[in-house]
Amino acid sequence: MIGRVRLRVADLARVRGYYERTIGLQALKEDGDTVTLGADSPLVELVGEPEAQPAPPGSTGLFHLAILVPSRPELARSIQRVVGSGERFTGASDHFVSEALYLRDPEGNGIEIYRDRPRDEWEYEPDGQLRMGTVALDLQDVVREMPRDEDHGMPDGTVMGHVHLHVSDLGEAEAFYVDRLGLEVTVRGYPGALFVSHDGYHHHIGLNTWQGAHGPVPPPGSRGLIDYELFLPDAPGGPITDPAGNGVVVRPT
Repeated sequence: MIGRVRLRVADLARVRGYYERTIGLQALKEDGDTVTLGADSPLVELVGEPEAQPAPPGSTGLFHLAILVPSRPELARSIQRVVGSGERFTGASDHFVSEALYLRDPEGNGIEIYRDRPRDEWEYEPDGQLRMGTVALDLQDVVREMPRDEDHGMPDGTVMGHVHLHVSDLGEAEAFYVDRLGLEVTVRGYPGALFVSHDGYHHHIGLNTWQGAHGPVPPPGSRGLIDYELFLPDAPGGPITDPAGNGVVVRPT
């Protein structure tokens, strides 16, 4: 559903090193000032532009990209990898449908690494909405499931589970992603946020105005999100832009 996420970065070597060392991705392709990283498929594409400036505070753009690992033991391995690299988490949460770790790369791009609980364990509210929330994740309980074999980086089967975006207006975002692209709302319960998906998943796209409603679109060439791939059945392919200026490359499945 979500493919690779493409980011513009000023210090390509430093950011690349972070994704390789701390996150556990490997370089799949290099082309000049662009490197594509992933596991058995592309997940993050970094475009190096040394003159790129940070987006102004409160701008729309990427809240985080979310890398989905195939199991709880692999989530435990991610904890070990981050700690071993000397980096720190910005958070760790149990969302009832998933367990998640949060970080920021050296240029401030948000990253989530998470594992899903089985769908038959998901719970629903009386109105049919998926029950999601945020409570502290028991890291020690996760670490007890650490695999004993050698760490070779993110395993095959690791995918980009979802993207979470800063937008300027939730109504406009819903009109674009739901009414225009055909996604379904799964959760409205978070203040200032909306979660949408395809095929009953908890969310493929998160949308929020937590940096303030009506935030500005970053100037062209700013650091951060360039675009992300969104795979939809029978969709006309091509690049488009959501109302908050976030680039989307729609690809038919």
